[in-house]
Amino acid sequence: MKHGKYPLIVTFLVPPLLLYGIFVISPYLQAFQISTTDWLGYSAEANSVGLANFERLLNDDRVWNALKNNAWLLAVVPVVTIGLGLFFATMLSMGGRKGRAGVTGVRGTSVYRMVYFFPQVLSVVIIALLWKEVYHPNSGLLNGALRVVGLPTPAWLGDPRFAFWCVLAVMVWANVGFYVVLFGAAMSAIPRDIYEAVMLDGASRWTTLRKITIPLLWDTVQVAWIYLAIAALDGFILIQQMTNGGPNFSSDVIGLRMYETAFGSESKFGYASAIGVVLFFLTLSVAVLALRAAKRDRIEYS
Repeated sequence: MKHGKYPLIVTFLVPPLLLYGIFVISPYLQAFQISTTDWLGYSAEANSVGLANFERLLNDDRVWNALKNNAWLLAVVPVVTIGLGLFFATMLSMGGRKGRAGVTGVRGTSVYRMVYFFPQVLSVVIIALLWKEVYHPNSGLLNGALRVVGLPTPAWLGDPRFAFWCVLAVMVWANVGFYVVLFGAAMSAIPRDIYEAVMLDGASRWTTLRKITIPLLWDTVQVAWIYLAIAALDGFILIQQMTNGGPNFSSDVIGLRMYETAFGSESKFGYASAIGVVLFFLTLSVAVLALRAAKRDRIEYS
């Protein structure tokens, strides 16, 4: 510091920015350039085709089908995950008996939080393989339970009617525990006096959640919404491991479509890069819209 602040800034800021530019910004820029070529990924030649790859996207039924499935994920996963996360976090934070103004959590809160958070310590591949066995039509836990009560036992991941929704349910299951812990930590920062006051006035838990908890946690909910929206636009690993987009492309998503186009039998890196560019702008647009739509005045409490 005795030589001035600027040498210190240059020493500690320029190397990380340089690494970020080389390993993050540069691949993005290369993807934009590759998307205007017919490169096959392994050939030395890459002829420029202009916007032909993007024109092809407009008429690609498989891409539109994948985008439709991503739209369903975007509409369902954040809403259900945040809703369940808020519900469980509320029960753990103030779901105890009303004898103490309703501000105590249920008995064994720490154990419940550990159980809810457990999927976060597992890799996505392990989660996919685990639930693949649960959904197995013959030896799976789910169909085994259905047989006991005499209900039909469908081939969950092998039936186009159920495959996508089965994967969606796993995606919610895998994410909800993290947000239970996140919302629970945020609720613990809210003064207990606020809850005691509204509950002494006769407010129900539902009213307290809607009128007090959610407004005070809005910044946290907003961040959760953006993260889940980005996850819903991805879903690649889970779907690839559980269904690989099948049966009959019923569970296909845009990330898997990009991967299959690049590394499958087609080996069309130029076209796959065009899909990646569209996914980049789609993800960026969803994040910006989510920020603007969820923007509201910040509530302060002492």
